[in-house]
Amino acid sequence: MKKTHNFPFEDEYEKLELLISQGQFELLSPESDSQNKIRLIYLMNDAVESFLVFHEAKLTGLYQPDFQGEIDGTLEEYEQQYVLIIHQGKQVCTLFFQNLTLETHLFNYGKTGHFWVKGYEYLRLLEYRIAILRDKQEYLGKDFCTEEEQKLSCLAEFPPLNFCCYPAVPDKYLVPAYPWWSVSEEALQEMMTLALEAEDRSLILWLTLYAKFPHKIIARLIAHLLHTVKHADVVDLIEQKLSQAASTYPNRIFQQPEEKQIQHLKEKVNLRKSELEQSGKRVDLLKEEPFLYAKDSVEYKLHLMIWKEKGKNRQVDVETFCTK
Repeated sequence: MKKTHNFPFEDEYEKLELLISQGQFELLSPESDSQNKIRLIYLMNDAVESFLVFHEAKLTGLYQPDFQGEIDGTLEEYEQQYVLIIHQGKQVCTLFFQNLTLETHLFNYGKTGHFWVKGYEYLRLLEYRIAILRDKQEYLGKDFCTEEEQKLSCLAEFPPLNFCCYPAVPDKYLVPAYPWWSVSEEALQEMMTLALEAEDRSLILWLTLYAKFPHKIIARLIAHLLHTVKHADVVDLIEQKLSQAASTYPNRIFQQPEEKQIQHLKEKVNLRKSELEQSGKRVDLLKEEPFLYAKDSVEYKLHLMIWKEKGKNRQVDVETFCTK
């Protein structure tokens, strides 16, 4: 993005520049209040809803909300206000504003469940949570993460657990943030710390070998170990630490009547969960919810992840319940 001045909102400008360089420019509808704010989506996932907010803003020209393609932008100062000119292909829109700030809302993502890909779903859940945690740290900075989150986020660079072996989304939606099969020293060190805490001596030996020979074949062998009963403790430890770290943030609370429907759904699902647990099964309750500040059409869902063993492997069945 072309820069014509030194702006007082330097940090926000850098974030705006990042979005435009990635071809992202998704505005929410202007608010119907006296402040005339327009929000630009900065980072949206289960852990974060974050916006760049244009104050005293006015949008002119033709803005294409569903535009897919190359975006170019120029920000300049003109007659005591700022002017952002956005080119979406051949179409141009202009946003006039007085100030630019960052608005960020953090949420508890520790019990979030998405089941887009079948097979060892519990490991894909870990991959997803670690990935959105890493995005939060990279887009917003370490100030928005706890010390524990900062340590766990490096596991995004551990191929036996990341998108290389357990992608949470189908291949056509996969956009790797790191080189395929590349493992970082920080990730290896954190995984070794977790294996030591779980007293998993066999995994420690494999990690030692992997550190010396960080090859794809060894990564795949370690990925296989992670879904076996023998190495369940270290996987459960990662899940527990992620859930505990995420629990420091609030849950999304929706307005009526949505919240009332959600409470009814929870009552129904908890009854089913109790039935399964009384039969001796281990069951985890997970949620899949729409955004709170950027309204979308995603339906609120609850999932019961039912654990089972099949030979040497740990697997899960999933039951899904939706609001009506």
